[in-house]
Amino acid sequence: MTILDTSPDIERDQASAWSAVICMSLLCFVLVSSEFMPVSLLTPLAADLGITEGHAGQAISVSGFFAVVTSLFANAVLSKMDRRSAVLLYTAVMIASGIIVTFAPNYAVFMLGRALIGVAVGGFWSLSAAIIVRVVAPADVPKAIAMLQGGTAFALVIAAPMGSFLGSFIGWRGAFFTVVPLGLIGLAWQMAVIPRLPAEREVSVGKIFGLLRSRSFAIGMAATTLAFMGQFSLSTYLRPFLETVTGHDVGSLSMFLLALGVAGLIGTLVIGFVLRSHLLLAIIGLPLGLMAIALLLIVAGASPIVTAVLLIAWGLLSTPIPVSWNTWMTRVIPDDLEAGGALQVALIQVGITAGAFSGGILFDAYGWTSPFALASILLAGSAALAALVGRKTL
Repeated sequence: MTILDTSPDIERDQASAWSAVICMSLLCFVLVSSEFMPVSLLTPLAADLGITEGHAGQAISVSGFFAVVTSLFANAVLSKMDRRSAVLLYTAVMIASGIIVTFAPNYAVFMLGRALIGVAVGGFWSLSAAIIVRVVAPADVPKAIAMLQGGTAFALVIAAPMGSFLGSFIGWRGAFFTVVPLGLIGLAWQMAVIPRLPAEREVSVGKIFGLLRSRSFAIGMAATTLAFMGQFSLSTYLRPFLETVTGHDVGSLSMFLLALGVAGLIGTLVIGFVLRSHLLLAIIGLPLGLMAIALLLIVAGASPIVTAVLLIAWGLLSTPIPVSWNTWMTRVIPDDLEAGGALQVALIQVGITAGAFSGGILFDAYGWTSPFALASILLAGSAALAALVGRKTL
């Protein structure tokens, strides 16, 4: 007769696993918020350091650059290190970044701190999915990844209004310093709940790029990149759109963006249940939905009510995209998630930068409708590639 083991030890292991997921989600939120926080703090930051706002804006570029480099190369260098030790190292780098940026006496030291946050983002984010897969039960992987990406997705939409809010009360240095206590909490929390995770296989740069020899995987990564390019060619310019077209003032704008962030958080929480049986529908339907919203905003962007509804829908549909593609990776390359995660993080950072850059050029040259139109084209391309790869892999 078989007796099911329902001992307290198993229950404690399950509780510890979910505690690890929540902890890593919190740290993803802190990391990504810190990466994009300068967007709303450029003016006071530039004035304090005696630089132009254009130079201050390079804080985003330098962190993105080091995130790409770290995701591709650092984990290969640390491929034999216990994965628990690796994420603890990246968390310590995040804390150091927060201290350096907060007390930076000049632009050079400030940019050093920003480079370190890029290292932390690229390293931590690229390892997170592979760690989650090892600490939770296989049936819980989609839900766990959704929770993990919820922190990232929420940060992407709330970093700017949060930075503005904190900066108005405690200054730009105080806003950046919030990373330090949160990082220390996360460091202690990880030490308590993440078990030792010996490296399972060596991850080299050749292995990372070698994944692209699989046509299906390469198409999936291209679809992911186009999705992020499309999102950020539009979302980067939401503030001027909402101020000049829809007519929101600064006060209502912060609340509006907060609502967008909450909708995004809800989207990541719901998608974990959807992905268990409808992954193909998600990777095709989500970018198609965003494409439709981009086109509708061009037509009806002057209406505050219609715009509010559309952008809440944008939040609901945009944040589950990285969750969906991470879940796809767990099915397509289950034994190479560290290498795949490293490449995915690099391509997402490239997509964000390319989308914001190309959208900005079009915005300045042709007005606000052009980046919105570009977003719809890129998102349609993502959906088409998702349909192509989905039929072969799912």
